[in-house]
Amino acid sequence: MDVAAMRANFGKAAANGDEAPLYFYSHLFLAHPETRELFPVSMAHQRDRLFSALGDVVARVDDLDALVPILQQLGRDHRKFGTVAAHYPAVGASLLATLEHFDDEWTPELAKDWTEAYTLVAEVMVQAAEEAAEEPAWWDADVVAHDRRTVDVAVLRIRPRARFDHLAGQSVSLETDLRPRLWRYYSPANAPRPDGLVELHVKARDGGPVSSALVRRVGVGDVLRLGPPVGHLTLDASSDRDLLLVAGGMGLAPLKAIIDQVAPQGPARRVDLFAGFVTEDQIYDRADLRRMEEENPWLTVTFAVSDDKTSALEQGDVGDVVLRHGPWLSREVFIAGPGVMVDDTVTRLLQHGIPHPRIRSEVFAPSRPGPSVDGEVTE
Repeated sequence: MDVAAMRANFGKAAANGDEAPLYFYSHLFLAHPETRELFPVSMAHQRDRLFSALGDVVARVDDLDALVPILQQLGRDHRKFGTVAAHYPAVGASLLATLEHFDDEWTPELAKDWTEAYTLVAEVMVQAAEEAAEEPAWWDADVVAHDRRTVDVAVLRIRPRARFDHLAGQSVSLETDLRPRLWRYYSPANAPRPDGLVELHVKARDGGPVSSALVRRVGVGDVLRLGPPVGHLTLDASSDRDLLLVAGGMGLAPLKAIIDQVAPQGPARRVDLFAGFVTEDQIYDRADLRRMEEENPWLTVTFAVSDDKTSALEQGDVGDVVLRHGPWLSREVFIAGPGVMVDDTVTRLLQHGIPHPRIRSEVFAPSRPGPSVDGEVTE
């Protein structure tokens, strides 16, 4: 495959903004109206999803060792939509039609390369879905507690009705009857527990239909649906290095889960958590983090505020605060939060001398309705 030509071709379609996904979905629904029921009634929050995901796949199309596990995970996850093998050719045909429509230099060679690439993607995803056929496509979970911590942040505790296996640091997609067929990803804030409880941290976003419903309308007794866990922000079982955890805003959740996983293992390693917020009144989980710090002498929690001169907490961007408390050269690092914060902190720590393989990061971005192949978590 001519990967450079494929990337250039995709770039032409993506450069047209909303026009490309609008053309794709119009083509798909007209040619295959049976696929419409797989999508939410309102497509306002869906339109850019396909092209965002495709952009991530195109970026890795020449690195199958990295791409195939991601596609397998997506194939298992897409079962919750009711996606079946018969739907993939329809999507592929509409994809090629869209890429051709927005490229005046479309060639038979491009068509051949895209067909081969999409066929590979579809085969991997379908096979993964078939291998997971004995597992639930989703899990019903009862809301057993709903704690409104701030005007726009709530902590929910939910109990899946069947065994739900996940790893600390992973994310799960979630659907509520209040917003049918709109699945959004959240990271549990605890490691798996014997009682099955899952803690979710949710911030209502402007224009975020699911997050707003979870914060303002969902209550105890409601039922949510959980998709299979995804993501790579997990502890390496073969490593016993001390940990440096850096959170921005709602990126706190998966890092709290990692602390929760370390806790039963005892004081074999040091863990330092830095949690950054814009102002002190946004720190929604302070009491529980202080409790964890008191119960675990190997844990240190440091809060930082970037725009609150009246606060007695550490001042500045959280990445800057982290470097003030170094050195961290022996640590394994996990970073989660907004994209700018993650990029800045990763850059600082690389310059500090931490090898890139020992830094794992995940972006929490409100602009996208799902995880990219890098593990972005949204809404």
